Amino acid sequence: MGTYRGWGRPSYRMYGGGHGGYGGLGSLLTPMVKKLIILNAIVFVLTLLLGTFTEKLARLFITEFGLVPEKFIFGLRLWQPVTYLFLHGGFWHLFFNMFALWMFGSTLERDWGSRRFLRYYLFTGVGAGLFSVLMTAATAWLGWATQGQPLMSIPTIGASGAIYGILLAFGLLYPNVPIYILFLFPIPARIFVLIFGVMAFMSALQGPGSGVSHVAHLGGMLLGLFYLYGGVRGLYKAALRRYADWRLRQARSKFDVYMREQDEEDIPPRHDRWIH
Repeated sequence: MGTYRGWGRPSYRMYGGGHGGYGGLGSLLTPMVKKLIILNAIVFVLTLLLGTFTEKLARLFITEFGLVPEKFIFGLRLWQPVTYLFLHGGFWHLFFNMFALWMFGSTLERDWGSRRFLRYYLFTGVGAGLFSVLMTAATAWLGWATQGQPLMSIPTIGASGAIYGILLAFGLLYPNVPIYILFLFPIPARIFVLIFGVMAFMSALQGPGSGVSHVAHLGGMLLGLFYLYGGVRGLYKAALRRYADWRLRQARSKFDVYMREQDEEDIPPRHDRWIH
């Protein structure tokens, strides 16, 4: 997720598509993932072509279809929370987002189906954008500024909010699938997601100013949790279940310790041995 400055109860079973060492690396492109990658690539090329004709036209394109808080709120650019997902600030920004979309999204689409996958992609992506707008408005109200440019006028672009939502879903649904860091070091998907979640949270706490919308990343993951658990009520029930499971483990542990102590007390002394 880039901030453009002028030039993202689930089942824990192992799903069928979750094989292969690096997320969905061994998977072929699924239909919806393929369409999303092509659409993002087309929009990126269009942005480059506009920039070759006139920089002013490219800037206008970004500010009209990127997510600009003041334009969305006061100018009623209601399409921006959707269109910003398909804009990227450079080749590597596009490449890594699309690589992650292929790697993790193909597995999810294969198990969910194209319609459900697209619904989740848009829900987390649009939700991440709205979350970013809300946080930006709050920080602007607090008087924060970024390099002399008002926060409310800075466009946010990129699919990273949706990508973080996909990453979260992969970690929850395929928790034990190994993901290879630098293609060498395997870690379980749940740990991989936890690391990225903590990084997004800590980065978001630092406030704006880095050129990357970490708040949108965090928003994508939070919206993913909200979706997968079925809303606030589902999250509340899941938290209660986890607490009950924790209490049960604690009680079981204490009971095991008690039984071991009882067993040790019940062992009769051996009279056939000399005591030294």
